[in-house]
Amino acid sequence: MTATARSAKATVPSSVSQASPALHLKMLRQMLLIRRFEEKAAEAYALGKIGGFCHLYIGQEAVGVGALAALRDDDYVICSYREHGQALIKGITSNAVMAELFGKATGCSKGKGGSMHLFDAKRGFMGGHGIVGGHIPLAAGLAFSSKYKGSDQVCVCFFGEAAVNIGAFHETLNMASVWKLPVIFLCENNRYGMGTAFERVAAVTDIVEHACSYDMAAELVDGMNVLTVYEATRRAVERARKQSHPTLLEVRTYRYMGHSMSDPLHGVYRTKDEVEEQKARDPITHLAGRLKEDGAIDQAALDALDAEIQAEVEAAVKYADESPDPDPAELFTDVLVD
Repeated sequence: MTATARSAKATVPSSVSQASPALHLKMLRQMLLIRRFEEKAAEAYALGKIGGFCHLYIGQEAVGVGALAALRDDDYVICSYREHGQALIKGITSNAVMAELFGKATGCSKGKGGSMHLFDAKRGFMGGHGIVGGHIPLAAGLAFSSKYKGSDQVCVCFFGEAAVNIGAFHETLNMASVWKLPVIFLCENNRYGMGTAFERVAAVTDIVEHACSYDMAAELVDGMNVLTVYEATRRAVERARKQSHPTLLEVRTYRYMGHSMSDPLHGVYRTKDEVEEQKARDPITHLAGRLKEDGAIDQAALDALDAEIQAEVEAAVKYADESPDPDPAELFTDVLVD
């Protein structure tokens, strides 16, 4: 085990000295946007307006928001299929994301991708990917392109803990370390990897251990605290940008919905009591409470912010509803070509 990997075993401290009050408020708004957007997406799915698969991010908002707050606009982000939140924070509009979920021509992938394949290359959002772990090598490719071009762009790759069982995960970490690529592998460990029981996930995925084999920096992060996620990612971005050194972040979080909308609300693998217990750690409530204590916001302002966001999401649903379906000729066109 290298010194770098060994020192990273400790949980990230709760210090948030680098984050300003203005950034705190911005992150609160972004988490609220994701929460309200996902709640509305659940409603639309139940009404049959969204087809196919739909994986919601409710409960995990602090991970996407905290991590992306540490990036520049020109940095790359690539995700698994639970990517609505990251797409919104990377700059894709609520209208474009909701329209894509509805399968409409005005969606960010022209209605061809749906929930799992949001994409906007101009914003550096390199897509949601439906194959577990299949996008992890692409993250190394994006980071390699940055290094090859001589830019200092960083790539952040979001994936779930079940992807750690995929061979490409290990191969990519090894390659990123050997080639010293500016990439951050961010594992959103929400405890219930696809196809596994909690006991098995807990036993096999002390994920930071993997970094020890690849001479890679690693940190274990509280994913229910957006400020802690921000600080850990900020450190990782600095390593990537200045030293071209990769990092593995295991961010322990919790989703309040089932694996997808085809699941029962709590799934058959956990109890309602467990979910309610985890809701006591809600990242939005946590940050809002901190900002109230600091005098940065009061309940009236919080209510007004929430109302503003709900209006934005309602407008996105209306936009998606009224948007046209893709023309059949679009079957033969490239999503990336305007």
